[in-house]
Amino acid sequence: MQEARFYEKKADQKVQCHLCAHECKIDPGKRGICHVRENREGTLYTLSYGRLVAQNVDPIEKKPLFHFLPGTRSFSIATVGCNFMCLHCQNYDISQYPRVHQGRIIGEERTPEDVVGDALASHSASISYTYTEPTIFLEFAQDTARLAREHGLKNVFVSNGFMTPQSATALSEFIDADNVDLKSFWDDFYRKVCKARLQPVLDTIPRLKKAGVWVEVTTLVIPGHNDSDQELTEIAQFIKDVDLGIPWHVTAFHPTFKMMDRPRTPPQTLKKARDIGLQAGLRYVYTGNIPGILEGTENTYCYACQELLIERLGYTIRRYYLQDGKCPKCQAAIDGVWK
Repeated sequence: MQEARFYEKKADQKVQCHLCAHECKIDPGKRGICHVRENREGTLYTLSYGRLVAQNVDPIEKKPLFHFLPGTRSFSIATVGCNFMCLHCQNYDISQYPRVHQGRIIGEERTPEDVVGDALASHSASISYTYTEPTIFLEFAQDTARLAREHGLKNVFVSNGFMTPQSATALSEFIDADNVDLKSFWDDFYRKVCKARLQPVLDTIPRLKKAGVWVEVTTLVIPGHNDSDQELTEIAQFIKDVDLGIPWHVTAFHPTFKMMDRPRTPPQTLKKARDIGLQAGLRYVYTGNIPGILEGTENTYCYACQELLIERLGYTIRRYYLQDGKCPKCQAAIDGVWK
Protein backbone atom coordinates (compact mmCIF):
# COMPACT_ATOMS: atom_id res chain seq x y z
CA MET A 1 0.00 0.00 0.00
CA GLN A 2 1.32 3.41 -0.98
CA GLU A 3 -0.09 6.91 -1.04
CA ALA A 4 -1.72 7.50 -4.39
CA ARG A 5 -0.73 10.13 -6.90
CA PHE A 6 -3.08 12.22 -9.03
CA TYR A 7 -5.51 13.28 -6.29
CA GLU A 8 -6.33 16.29 -4.18
CA LYS A 9 -7.48 16.64 -0.60
CA LYS A 10 -10.85 18.24 0.13
CA ALA A 11 -12.66 19.46 3.22
CA ASP A 12 -13.85 17.04 5.91
CA GLN A 13 -11.13 14.52 5.01
CA LYS A 14 -12.66 13.89 1.59
CA VAL A 15 -10.46 13.42 -1.49
CA GLN A 16 -10.95 13.64 -5.23
CA CYS A 17 -9.06 11.24 -7.47
CA HIS A 18 -7.87 12.54 -10.85
CA LEU A 19 -6.41 9.31 -12.17
CA CYS A 20 -9.26 8.39 -14.52
CA ALA A 21 -12.18 10.28 -16.00
CA HIS A 22 -14.58 9.15 -13.27
CA GLU A 23 -12.68 11.56 -10.99
CA CYS A 24 -14.26 9.93 -7.95
CA LYS A 25 -14.98 12.04 -4.87
CA ILE A 26 -14.26 9.64 -2.05
CA ASP A 27 -15.40 9.91 1.57
CA PRO A 28 -13.17 8.69 4.42
CA GLY A 29 -13.15 4.91 4.64
CA LYS A 30 -14.50 4.51 1.10
CA ARG A 31 -13.01 3.47 -2.23
CA GLY A 32 -13.31 4.73 -5.77
CA ILE A 33 -15.15 2.94 -8.58
CA CYS A 34 -12.02 0.90 -9.33
CA HIS A 35 -12.14 -0.54 -5.80
CA VAL A 36 -8.35 -0.36 -5.42
CA ARG A 37 -7.95 3.25 -4.22
CA GLU A 38 -9.10 4.01 -0.69
CA ASN A 39 -9.46 7.18 1.38
CA ARG A 40 -7.93 6.63 4.81
CA GLU A 41 -8.42 9.64 7.08
CA GLY A 42 -8.08 12.11 4.23
CA THR A 43 -5.20 10.42 2.39
CA LEU A 44 -5.80 8.40 -0.77
CA TYR A 45 -3.93 5.11 -0.97
CA THR A 46 -3.40 2.72 -3.85
CA LEU A 47 -4.01 -0.76 -2.48
CA SER A 48 -2.77 -2.70 -5.48
CA TYR A 49 0.76 -1.23 -5.77
CA GLY A 50 3.05 -4.12 -6.73
CA ARG A 51 0.37 -6.75 -6.06
CA LEU A 52 0.59 -8.61 -9.35
CA VAL A 53 -2.13 -11.08 -10.22
CA ALA A 54 -0.72 -11.92 -13.66
CA GLN A 55 2.84 -12.14 -15.03
CA ASN A 56 3.35 -13.65 -18.48
CA VAL A 57 5.57 -13.43 -21.52
CA ASP A 58 3.45 -12.64 -24.59
CA PRO A 59 4.12 -11.89 -28.24
CA ILE A 60 3.65 -8.16 -28.76
CA GLU A 61 1.06 -9.07 -31.42
CA LYS A 62 -1.24 -10.31 -28.62
CA LYS A 63 -1.77 -6.80 -27.25
CA PRO A 64 -2.60 -6.37 -30.20
CA LEU A 65 0.21 -4.21 -31.54
CA PHE A 66 1.15 -4.94 -35.16
CA HIS A 67 3.28 -1.88 -35.88
CA PHE A 68 5.35 -1.76 -32.70
CA LEU A 69 8.46 -3.96 -32.61
CA PRO A 70 6.72 -6.86 -34.39
CA GLY A 71 7.98 -10.33 -33.59
CA THR A 72 9.26 -9.37 -30.13
CA ARG A 73 8.25 -10.56 -26.67
CA SER A 74 6.56 -8.39 -24.08
CA PHE A 75 6.64 -9.16 -20.35
CA SER A 76 3.01 -8.58 -19.34
CA ILE A 77 1.68 -7.73 -15.87
CA ALA A 78 -1.61 -6.83 -14.18
CA THR A 79 -3.20 -6.17 -10.82
CA VAL A 80 -6.81 -6.77 -9.80
CA GLY A 81 -9.47 -4.10 -10.32
CA CYS A 82 -10.85 -1.94 -13.10
CA ASN A 83 -12.57 1.40 -13.53
CA PHE A 84 -15.05 -0.16 -16.00
CA MET A 85 -17.69 -2.80 -15.37
CA CYS A 86 -18.01 -4.19 -18.90
CA LEU A 87 -20.70 -6.81 -19.27
CA HIS A 88 -18.51 -8.68 -21.76
CA CYS A 89 -15.16 -8.53 -19.96
CA GLN A 90 -13.03 -11.56 -20.84
CA ASN A 91 -10.84 -11.05 -17.76
CA TYR A 92 -13.69 -10.39 -15.34
CA ASP A 93 -12.29 -12.86 -12.79
CA ILE A 94 -9.44 -10.42 -12.05
CA SER A 95 -10.83 -7.08 -13.26
CA GLN A 96 -13.90 -7.36 -11.02
CA TYR A 97 -12.26 -9.29 -8.20
CA PRO A 98 -12.32 -6.63 -5.44
CA ARG A 99 -15.86 -5.64 -6.39
CA VAL A 100 -17.25 -9.15 -5.85
CA HIS A 101 -14.95 -10.27 -3.02
CA GLN A 102 -15.71 -7.62 -0.39
CA GLY A 103 -12.84 -5.41 -1.48
CA ARG A 104 -10.16 -8.06 -1.15
CA ILE A 105 -6.88 -7.33 -2.95
CA ILE A 106 -4.88 -10.35 -4.04
CA GLY A 107 -1.61 -10.75 -5.90
CA GLU A 108 2.06 -11.55 -5.49
CA GLU A 109 4.08 -8.69 -4.03
CA ARG A 110 6.64 -7.51 -6.57
CA THR A 111 8.88 -4.47 -6.94
CA PRO A 112 9.70 -2.53 -10.10
CA GLU A 113 13.17 -4.09 -9.88
CA ASP A 114 11.62 -7.57 -9.84
CA VAL A 115 9.52 -6.88 -12.92
CA VAL A 116 12.36 -5.33 -14.92
CA GLY A 117 14.65 -8.20 -13.94
CA ASP A 118 12.12 -10.79 -15.08
CA ALA A 119 11.54 -8.91 -18.34
CA LEU A 120 15.25 -8.87 -19.09
CA ALA A 121 15.63 -12.53 -18.16
CA SER A 122 12.82 -13.47 -20.54
CA HIS A 123 14.55 -11.60 -23.39
CA SER A 124 11.52 -9.34 -23.77
CA ALA A 125 11.83 -6.07 -25.65
CA SER A 126 9.11 -4.39 -23.62
CA ILE A 127 6.91 -4.50 -20.54
CA SER A 128 3.14 -4.43 -21.09
CA TYR A 129 0.69 -3.20 -18.48
CA THR A 130 -2.40 -5.10 -19.54
CA TYR A 131 -5.13 -7.72 -18.88
CA THR A 132 -6.98 -5.35 -16.51
CA GLU A 133 -7.07 -1.56 -16.86
CA PRO A 134 -3.50 -0.34 -16.21
CA THR A 135 -4.57 3.23 -15.48
CA ILE A 136 -5.72 2.11 -12.04
CA PHE A 137 -2.22 0.92 -11.14
CA LEU A 138 -0.51 3.86 -12.79
CA GLU A 139 1.83 4.51 -9.86
CA PHE A 140 3.40 1.06 -10.10
CA ALA A 141 3.48 1.25 -13.90
CA GLN A 142 5.14 4.65 -13.69
CA ASP A 143 7.89 3.47 -11.32
CA THR A 144 8.45 0.27 -13.29
CA ALA A 145 8.48 1.97 -16.67
CA ARG A 146 11.05 4.55 -15.67
CA LEU A 147 13.39 1.81 -14.47
CA ALA A 148 12.66 -0.26 -17.58
CA ARG A 149 13.78 2.59 -19.83
CA GLU A 150 17.08 2.77 -18.00
CA HIS A 151 17.63 -0.84 -19.05
CA GLY A 152 16.63 -0.33 -22.69
CA LEU A 153 13.11 -1.76 -22.42
CA LYS A 154 10.06 -0.18 -24.01
CA ASN A 155 6.75 0.23 -22.16
CA VAL A 156 3.28 -0.59 -23.44
CA PHE A 157 -0.23 0.13 -22.15
CA VAL A 158 -3.32 -1.80 -23.24
CA SER A 159 -6.04 0.47 -21.97
CA ASN A 160 -9.62 1.65 -22.21
CA GLY A 161 -8.41 5.22 -22.69
CA PHE A 162 -10.64 6.55 -19.89
CA MET A 163 -8.03 8.99 -18.61
CA THR A 164 -7.89 12.55 -17.41
CA PRO A 165 -5.68 15.09 -19.19
CA GLN A 166 -3.42 14.90 -16.11
CA SER A 167 -2.94 11.13 -16.18
CA ALA A 168 -2.68 10.95 -19.98
CA THR A 169 0.03 13.62 -19.95
CA ALA A 170 1.91 11.75 -17.24
CA LEU A 171 1.49 8.51 -19.18
CA SER A 172 3.03 9.98 -22.31
CA GLU A 173 6.23 10.67 -20.36
CA PHE A 174 7.02 7.00 -19.74
CA ILE A 175 4.92 4.88 -22.13
CA ASP A 176 6.04 4.16 -25.70
CA ALA A 177 2.86 2.56 -27.11
CA ASP A 178 -0.79 2.18 -26.18
CA ASN A 179 -3.45 0.03 -27.74
CA VAL A 180 -6.66 1.84 -26.82
CA ASP A 181 -10.04 0.12 -26.83
CA LEU A 182 -12.62 2.21 -28.65
CA LYS A 183 -15.53 0.05 -27.68
CA SER A 184 -18.27 1.98 -29.45
CA PHE A 185 -18.97 5.39 -30.93
CA TRP A 186 -22.16 5.81 -28.94
CA ASP A 187 -22.20 7.16 -25.41
CA ASP A 188 -25.27 5.06 -24.63
CA PHE A 189 -23.21 1.88 -25.18
CA TYR A 190 -20.52 3.09 -22.79
CA ARG A 191 -23.05 3.97 -20.11
CA LYS A 192 -25.09 0.76 -20.33
CA VAL A 193 -22.41 -1.82 -21.15
CA CYS A 194 -19.31 -0.37 -19.45
CA LYS A 195 -20.70 2.04 -16.82
CA ALA A 196 -18.55 4.79 -18.27
CA ARG A 197 -18.62 7.55 -20.92
CA LEU A 198 -17.35 7.87 -24.48
CA GLN A 199 -15.96 11.41 -24.64
CA PRO A 200 -12.91 10.92 -22.39
CA VAL A 201 -11.78 8.07 -24.67
CA LEU A 202 -12.18 10.27 -27.74
CA ASP A 203 -10.07 12.90 -25.99
CA THR A 204 -7.33 10.50 -24.90
CA ILE A 205 -6.54 8.98 -28.31
CA PRO A 206 -5.45 12.23 -30.03
CA ARG A 207 -3.83 13.45 -26.80
CA LEU A 208 -1.55 10.41 -26.64
CA LYS A 209 -0.83 10.54 -30.37
CA LYS A 210 0.10 14.21 -30.20
CA ALA A 211 2.39 13.49 -27.26
CA GLY A 212 4.39 11.00 -29.32
CA VAL A 213 3.00 7.72 -27.99
CA TRP A 214 2.58 5.05 -30.67
CA VAL A 215 -1.19 4.39 -30.76
CA GLU A 216 -3.22 1.51 -32.17
CA VAL A 217 -6.98 1.16 -31.69
CA THR A 218 -9.07 -1.96 -31.10
CA THR A 219 -12.84 -2.36 -31.46
CA LEU A 220 -14.45 -5.59 -30.31
CA VAL A 221 -17.35 -5.95 -32.74
CA ILE A 222 -20.43 -7.25 -30.90
CA PRO A 223 -23.44 -8.41 -32.95
CA GLY A 224 -26.41 -6.14 -32.39
CA HIS A 225 -24.46 -3.66 -30.30
CA ASN A 226 -21.80 -1.88 -32.35
CA ASP A 227 -21.74 -3.66 -35.73
CA SER A 228 -23.87 -1.31 -37.83
CA ASP A 229 -22.36 0.23 -40.95
CA GLN A 230 -23.04 3.69 -39.52
CA GLU A 231 -21.19 3.13 -36.28
CA LEU A 232 -18.24 1.36 -37.86
CA THR A 233 -17.96 4.19 -40.38
CA GLU A 234 -18.03 6.77 -37.60
CA ILE A 235 -15.26 4.98 -35.71
CA ALA A 236 -13.12 4.68 -38.85
CA GLN A 237 -13.63 8.34 -39.70
CA PHE A 238 -12.69 9.41 -36.17
CA ILE A 239 -9.45 7.41 -36.28
CA LYS A 240 -8.61 8.81 -39.70
CA ASP A 241 -9.19 12.36 -38.48
CA VAL A 242 -6.66 11.74 -35.70
CA ASP A 243 -4.12 10.05 -38.00
CA LEU A 244 -4.75 7.81 -40.99
CA GLY A 245 -1.64 5.82 -40.05
CA ILE A 246 -3.17 4.53 -36.81
CA PRO A 247 -3.80 0.77 -37.19
CA TRP A 248 -7.37 -0.30 -36.40
CA HIS A 249 -8.02 -3.82 -35.10
CA VAL A 250 -11.58 -5.09 -35.53
CA THR A 251 -11.88 -8.21 -33.42
CA ALA A 252 -14.40 -10.98 -32.88
CA PHE A 253 -16.61 -11.18 -29.80
CA HIS A 254 -17.43 -14.43 -28.05
CA PRO A 255 -20.10 -14.77 -25.32
CA THR A 256 -18.70 -14.30 -21.83
CA PHE A 257 -19.42 -12.96 -18.31
CA LYS A 258 -22.79 -11.16 -18.33
CA MET A 259 -23.19 -11.04 -22.10
CA MET A 260 -24.07 -14.61 -22.95
CA ASP A 261 -27.09 -13.63 -25.04
CA ARG A 262 -25.07 -12.47 -28.06
CA PRO A 263 -23.66 -14.81 -30.72
CA ARG A 264 -20.05 -14.89 -31.81
CA THR A 265 -19.13 -12.28 -34.38
CA PRO A 266 -19.46 -13.76 -37.90
CA PRO A 267 -16.27 -13.50 -39.99
CA GLN A 268 -18.18 -11.64 -42.69
CA THR A 269 -18.96 -8.89 -40.17
CA LEU A 270 -15.27 -8.38 -39.50
CA LYS A 271 -14.58 -8.36 -43.23
CA LYS A 272 -17.23 -5.66 -43.60
CA ALA A 273 -15.68 -3.64 -40.79
CA ARG A 274 -12.24 -3.94 -42.36
CA ASP A 275 -13.56 -2.86 -45.75
CA ILE A 276 -15.28 0.13 -44.14
CA GLY A 277 -12.03 1.18 -42.47
CA LEU A 278 -10.02 0.92 -45.67
CA GLN A 279 -12.69 2.75 -47.68
CA ALA A 280 -12.66 5.52 -45.07
CA GLY A 281 -8.98 6.04 -45.83
CA LEU A 282 -7.23 4.18 -43.00
CA ARG A 283 -3.93 2.69 -44.12
CA TYR A 284 -4.02 -0.42 -41.93
CA VAL A 285 -7.04 -2.40 -40.73
CA TYR A 286 -6.73 -5.87 -39.22
CA THR A 287 -9.15 -8.57 -38.13
CA GLY A 288 -8.60 -10.40 -34.86
CA ASN A 289 -9.69 -13.42 -32.81
CA ILE A 290 -10.33 -15.47 -35.97
CA PRO A 291 -6.80 -16.45 -37.11
CA GLY A 292 -6.56 -17.80 -40.65
CA ILE A 293 -10.27 -17.57 -41.44
CA LEU A 294 -10.19 -14.38 -43.51
CA GLU A 295 -7.13 -14.79 -45.69
CA GLY A 296 -4.79 -11.83 -45.75
CA THR A 297 -6.66 -9.70 -43.22
CA GLU A 298 -3.95 -10.10 -40.56
CA ASN A 299 -1.17 -9.10 -42.94
CA THR A 300 0.46 -5.70 -43.31
CA TYR A 301 0.48 -4.28 -46.83
CA CYS A 302 2.11 -1.17 -48.21
CA TYR A 303 -0.51 1.57 -48.33
CA ALA A 304 1.13 3.02 -51.44
CA CYS A 305 1.66 -0.01 -53.70
CA GLN A 306 -0.12 -2.88 -51.82
CA GLU A 307 3.06 -4.95 -51.56
CA LEU A 308 2.94 -7.63 -48.85
CA LEU A 309 5.20 -6.48 -46.00
CA ILE A 310 4.38 -8.72 -43.02
CA GLU A 311 2.53 -12.02 -43.26
CA ARG A 312 0.86 -13.20 -40.03
CA LEU A 313 -1.18 -16.06 -38.71
CA GLY A 314 -2.65 -15.08 -35.38
CA TYR A 315 0.20 -13.86 -33.19
CA THR A 316 2.89 -15.45 -35.36
CA ILE A 317 4.89 -13.68 -38.06
CA ARG A 318 5.45 -16.01 -41.01
CA ARG A 319 7.28 -13.64 -43.37
CA TYR A 320 8.78 -10.20 -42.84
CA TYR A 321 9.82 -8.05 -45.79
CA LEU A 322 10.11 -4.55 -44.32
CA GLN A 323 13.50 -2.90 -44.74
CA ASP A 324 14.33 -0.17 -42.23
CA GLY A 325 10.63 0.57 -41.86
CA LYS A 326 10.12 1.02 -45.58
CA CYS A 327 8.43 -0.91 -48.34
CA PRO A 328 11.18 -2.71 -50.30
CA LYS A 329 9.29 -2.22 -53.57
CA CYS A 330 8.33 1.50 -53.58
CA GLN A 331 10.29 2.78 -50.54
CA ALA A 332 7.18 4.22 -48.86
CA ALA A 333 7.77 4.82 -45.13
CA ILE A 334 5.42 2.53 -43.19
CA ASP A 335 3.89 3.99 -40.04
CA GLY A 336 5.16 2.30 -36.90
CA VAL A 337 8.04 1.64 -34.52
CA TRP A 338 10.30 -0.95 -36.12
CA LYS A 339 13.30 -2.94 -34.96
